[in-house]
Amino acid sequence: MKRAADGMEKPKFLTREEREKLALERRQAAVTDQRRSALDLLHSLPRPPPPPPPPSNPPRDSSSSSHHRDSSDRDRDRDRDRDRDRERRRDDDSRRDRDRDRDRDRDRGDSSRRDRDRDRERGDRDRDRDRERGDRDRERGDREKDRLEKMAEREREKELDAIKEQYLGSKKPKKRVIKPSEKFRFSFDWENTEDTSRDMNSLYQSPHEARLLYGRGFLAGIDRREQKKAAAAHEKETRAEQRRKAGVDDRPEDDAIDKKEADAAAKYDAFDMRVDRHWTQKSLDEMTERDWRIFREDFNISYKGSKVPRPMRKWSESKLGTELLRAVEKAGYKEPSPIQMAAIPLGLQQRDVIGIAETGSGKTAAFVLPMLSYITRLPPISEENEAEGPYAVVMAPTRELAQQIEEETVKFATYLGIKVVSIVGGQSIEEQGFKIRQGCEVVIATPGRLLDCLERRYAVLNQCNYVVLDEADRMIDMGFEPQVVGVLDAMPSSNLKPENEDEELDAKKIYRTTYMFSATMPPAVERLARKYLRNPVVVTIGTAGKATDLITQNVIMMKESEKMSRLQKILTDLGDKPAIVFCNTKKSADARAKDLDKAGFRVTTLHGGKSQEQRETSLDGFRNRRFTVLVATDVAGRGIDIPDVAHVINYEMPSSIDTYTHRIGRTGRAGKKGLATSFITLENTDIFFDLKQMLIQSNSPVPPELARHEASKFKPGSVPDRPPRRNDTVYATH
Repeated sequence: MKRAADGMEKPKFLTREEREKLALERRQAAVTDQRRSALDLLHSLPRPPPPPPPPSNPPRDSSSSSHHRDSSDRDRDRDRDRDRDRERRRDDDSRRDRDRDRDRDRDRGDSSRRDRDRDRERGDRDRDRDRERGDRDRERGDREKDRLEKMAEREREKELDAIKEQYLGSKKPKKRVIKPSEKFRFSFDWENTEDTSRDMNSLYQSPHEARLLYGRGFLAGIDRREQKKAAAAHEKETRAEQRRKAGVDDRPEDDAIDKKEADAAAKYDAFDMRVDRHWTQKSLDEMTERDWRIFREDFNISYKGSKVPRPMRKWSESKLGTELLRAVEKAGYKEPSPIQMAAIPLGLQQRDVIGIAETGSGKTAAFVLPMLSYITRLPPISEENEAEGPYAVVMAPTRELAQQIEEETVKFATYLGIKVVSIVGGQSIEEQGFKIRQGCEVVIATPGRLLDCLERRYAVLNQCNYVVLDEADRMIDMGFEPQVVGVLDAMPSSNLKPENEDEELDAKKIYRTTYMFSATMPPAVERLARKYLRNPVVVTIGTAGKATDLITQNVIMMKESEKMSRLQKILTDLGDKPAIVFCNTKKSADARAKDLDKAGFRVTTLHGGKSQEQRETSLDGFRNRRFTVLVATDVAGRGIDIPDVAHVINYEMPSSIDTYTHRIGRTGRAGKKGLATSFITLENTDIFFDLKQMLIQSNSPVPPELARHEASKFKPGSVPDRPPRRNDTVYATH
């Protein structure tokens, strides 16, 4: 194998010219072989016989003439064949010459074409190089031109500044004058714990304590009771020292006097020389005006109106009947909420009430209990008066809230034998009208369906003198003001309270009592109240439109594409705890629910596009924990009471701060703590200002993106304040 490899010739690398020359030689050899094969083929073909000679006159001498004729014919044939061969060779030679010239011309054309292509490529490269060089030179020239223009602009600005300084004078910063009182003011920020050195002065090692001159002076900022006790002990020690120096023995009478003075010192106060007890330790008869003021401050209760009765402190002190108190106890209401403390005594006096309280504060029981107490004083519904309609009407903006009020009312009305009927959309109006005609004391309805029943004569309100408008602002926002006005106008108007506050009410006459409850009080609701309420008492718990302090509010600025991943992370961290996700539209709610369902969450939806049966099924499933996530629109944002909602998430921020307040109020109810998280984007600038103010008021963290945004500094539609005049620059004009 090695020898065979050694015998092989090494490959020889040819240049381009050598390869072209070798190709031409091979081409000429192939053409020559082709021509030679064509000639051989032509010679091998059989020749045709010569044509016979034309007839002629018979010669006289036959033998000599025939011989001569034969020889001349042979010579003529030989010459003809020779001429034919010569012509054929000449044709072959001319054909070979033409083929050789054609091949030479073709080879010359190929080489010239390659030369032209090579020259064209070289020219293209040169042109590209020249174009790039021209572009670089042009850019360099533009940069140099810009630099020169900037330098000229700076020179012009310097020249202009110099002219301004020459004619207007230089603007020197004004030196702030520090007053001597500020310069030498003593700072109280120092703490004695910061001083780690040991003071060796004996004067400061045993500081002197100021002694009270036998009760004739007090030290500010120290408990008076403790000061009195210290003064009594000091007085006792002083008298004992005096008796010891005088040699007088202690007597039992002196000990009794000292003990009596020490007991009296424990009861001293600055006003009546007695330390008063807290209102929680007093009975109802012992409450003073000061105690009631402290009571209202403790629960943040404020009134606006005349002849306001005292609030109730606990259920046993209310004037509710025995059956109602038993129902309250069985319902698990241990202590009344602030709105119940203030509104129930007003309702028992049949006063018109406007209740403004934070959401989740127990407003339902605040108007249900006085209403049931009012109905117990009326004759029961029988065949004689059932055709006159119910005694009381409660209107709510949504079906879910109306059914929730019905459940709460039935919880108390069962013990009194009072029949409650709810009238909401999504159900047969004929069946609902049949229930009303059978007789009931209380009707709980949505405004639109109740007005339909009145117009179709399924129901009348001839003896209805107690009306409650729950979430009145929401009903106005949803466009139910005409329906609410229609229902109120269908009630008897001859028993309205007099507009004069000082006019005495007839004790035997039943006046119309109107309750309006809401978390906010917009102008439309105030207009409605001025028309249908008489001398109402406005009860405000906390700050109107403010969320409860039990709710921790988190606001996160993010992009729209980041919302779903963040939502899934929050829901995953919650585990099995229930959460409500709010969206602005029905389409968005369905889309979010579908995404969460694909992610493995137990989710249900609630919005106005679903039937009444579907809405009830979703709410029941969420309350019973079959579903842990409820994706809803603002249908679930008002009054819906779902216990133990751990987290409320605003996937899409509402456009008004009132809607935001109601949404986050679905958590943190009945004294429990809650958490609310809101996703905001740069498209929610309309709510930035109000949202920032609410976060500041509730001591919640404000994200830096929201705090720095320009829309959070001014209320939408307002004109921002003009900056101070001293910051303006004034130029002289000619």
